[in-house]
This record gives sequence, C-alpha cells and structure tokens, in this order.
Amino acid sequence: MFAACNRQREAVVKPPNIIYIYTDQQHANMMSCAGNKWVKTPAMDYIANNGIRFTRAYTTNPVCSPARISMITGRFPSYFDDEKGNAVRENWGANRVSQISEEVWNSTIANYAKQAGYEIIFGGKEHLPKPLRPDTLGFTDISDNERNILAQEAASFIKGNHEKPYFMIVSLINPHDICYMAIRDFAETAFDSMLVNKGVAEIAELDKAMQIPEGVSKEEFYAKYCPPLPPNYEVQTGEPQALKKLLTNRNFRNNARMNYSDEDWRMHRWAYSRLAEVVDNEIQVILDALKEQGAEENTLVMLSSDHGEMDAAHRMEHKSTMYEEATNVPFLAMWKGQIPSGQVDSVHLVSNGLDLLPTLCDYMGVQGKADPRGKSLRPLMEGRNSDWRKYLGVESEVGKMVISEDGYKYLRYDFTGIEEQLLDLNEDPFETTHFTDSTGYTEKLADLKNVYQTEWFPDESN
Repeated sequence: MFAACNRQREAVVKPPNIIYIYTDQQHANMMSCAGNKWVKTPAMDYIANNGIRFTRAYTTNPVCSPARISMITGRFPSYFDDEKGNAVRENWGANRVSQISEEVWNSTIANYAKQAGYEIIFGGKEHLPKPLRPDTLGFTDISDNERNILAQEAASFIKGNHEKPYFMIVSLINPHDICYMAIRDFAETAFDSMLVNKGVAEIAELDKAMQIPEGVSKEEFYAKYCPPLPPNYEVQTGEPQALKKLLTNRNFRNNARMNYSDEDWRMHRWAYSRLAEVVDNEIQVILDALKEQGAEENTLVMLSSDHGEMDAAHRMEHKSTMYEEATNVPFLAMWKGQIPSGQVDSVHLVSNGLDLLPTLCDYMGVQGKADPRGKSLRPLMEGRNSDWRKYLGVESEVGKMVISEDGYKYLRYDFTGIEEQLLDLNEDPFETTHFTDSTGYTEKLADLKNVYQTEWFPDESN
C-alpha cells in the first residue's frame, strides 16, 4: 500500500508534457465558448470546458512581433532596443533586435525548459528577431508551415515515443488571413502590392472564407447568416489623433474606414469568423492525437493568441490599437485530473506575455524569472487562492495603458504628442466614448495615472 501511494504521488507531481497553441490575430470573443453565436469552435470549447478560460487576458503589445518577443522572454517588448537604439513597440523594430543580453539568454522559456529536462519543439510562424528565433534558442523545428501541415506534424510528434517530457509551441497563422481583405481592396503602396502578390495561400484561404453558403441568396445571407455590425461600429467620440495617424500610416486601413459599406464590414466579420473556424479545425487535429495516445492526463494544453483584431469596431480592422478588440486575447488551459474543468475566470487580469513564462516554469519544476511583475497562473488554474495583481500594463505602437481589476483603463497616447483617456468598461463596455474630463472620475483618473507612473511605466515623465 505504501509503495502504491508513493507511485500515485509521483504521478501527480511528475512534470507534464506541455503544448502551447498560439493563434494569430484572434480576439477573446472569437470563440463559441465565449458566447459568440456566429462562430463554432468546438476544439477551443473543449479546452475551455475541460479546464479554465480567462476572460481578462491581455497581450503585452497588440501586434505580431512584439507580442512574440514577450512570449519567448517574459518581458515587455520595450525592454529591448532595435538596431537604432529605439525601444521596441512595433513590428519593424521588433524584427531588428540585433542582440540580447546574457541575462535574457539565460532566462528565455527555451533555456528554462532545457534546465528542467524538457525536449523543446517549435512549429509554425516565428516572426522573431534572429537572437530569439527558435533555431537560435535550440528548439527542434517540426514545420515551417503555419497551417494544417503544421497541425499534422504536431500530431505526429505527439504520437511518437518520448523519453523525456516535451514543451511544444504550435504557432498557427489563422485567423490572421483576414488582414488581406483590406490590403487587397485598397493596396496603394509597393509594399502592400508585394504583400498581395506574395500572399497566395493567404488570399486563397480568405476567398474561401468569404464564400456565402451554397444555395443561400444574398438577401438571406445578410438576414440570417452574416454577423451584424458590432455595438461599437461607429468611431469613438473623442477619438485621439494618434489613431487617425495610425490609420493613415497604412492608408488601406483608412480607406477601409472611409469606403467600406455596412455590408462590406459585415462580410469582413463573416470571413473573420470562418478563419477562426479554420484554425479551430487545425487545433482539433492536435487534440485528437492527444486522445488517441491517451495523453490528456499527462499533458498541459494552453492556448492563447498574439493579439486581437478590431473586427469592424470603430470602423477599423487590423490591430495595434489599445481597444479591447485588439488587446484582449483568449487564454485557455486544460490538464485533465489537475485543472478543474468548466472554470471561467472573469476577475483576474492576465498577461499572456508576462505570465506565460513563470506559469510554464511552475509546472516544469524550475524557478523562472523574467519581468518580476509576471506571475504564475498555476494557483488560479487549479482553483486555489492567490495574491493577484489589481492592475495590468499594456504597450502599443500608439501609446501605453493600465487596466484595473474594477474595470477602468487609463490610456496615454504618445504617437502625435501626449493624449490621455480614461475609459470605464462598467459604464461603457464597448468604449464608445471616454470619461477623462467627466464629473466624478477625477479621483479614479489620478489613481490610475499614479499606478501607470509608479508600477508599470515609471521611466516616463509626469
């Protein structure tokens, strides 16, 4: 009996295999388990229903490369400088980080996983600077494909023989293909035309997603099948100049705002939903492999996305803003027998960039340290109490913000000079206006400004 109890205890504490599924450009509500009736995502729903879904998870920066730097390092992208010495806050600079310190090298998720005795695997989209690319860090690359081939390769790896635990990142591209709709419709620059000409697979997938159901008339399609316009479809009252500049810097975005009809925007939402279903089908391949191997009880599966998509909110598409659609991302976790099923955490503020690394290290059994504000999600995932943060910081190309647990956001835009906003998600969850100068918000504004300057972005002047 004593020996049997010891074996059971060892089975419980044995570090699990870990699979981190990373989608691209998926906002938190683009899942049927989030209550979105216009999309069906049974694979994502399965992870959520058999584990936990965090509704208040945020990216560190709502654009691809900066967010991916955070995934690998557990630090804000602006911790790093590009080759010109500028803090990284957008894609161009993020891909031009030419070197990293020894401290960062020793504290990436790759190095911690290797310290813990894990085999480390990567497949799919990278979009990282050379010092942080998977091959540089020692990952075994199973596929450069970002689509179904990647899912199949990941499934094949799961079904193989493994002498030690593995940590695998599966970096899938969709629903990112939605980007090509406005780029193709309004390509004015040589760069945009190059993207269209090179994006053969992306545009083919987009065109498939834009097809209406066979046998359904256009009238019936818009009446019964196509998602309606969002509640915050109109431009925000008091929209900052920084966002106007963001749109005109890539003018296809401004052209979409000015020239897309209501039906065009609804088609954009329809295609985005279908592309989310494409990536869900690929995730299903991975989950099926786990079930086939009987490996669900020794595998931690986590899912998130690098950033969201504006999805017609404020007549915008793409990302890079600090609105909820761009910054609030899915975060799901499942480990059967360890993480209680059916949990929905709508309270705790989660940073998938800062919190992933300490969470992985916690499950791997090593002490991991990057940004000290990152926290292990393990207690929350396993239904235990935890002394959690009350505020969370997010950066972007256009500015930075702090979100509070009680539903307020302080935004400081710096793209065209300093512009401040206070948003109240309790009173105005769709961010249709701001409350910066409103009566009754003076104390809340001052409190969040203080948190911004002392806890999250102290290097900025008052």
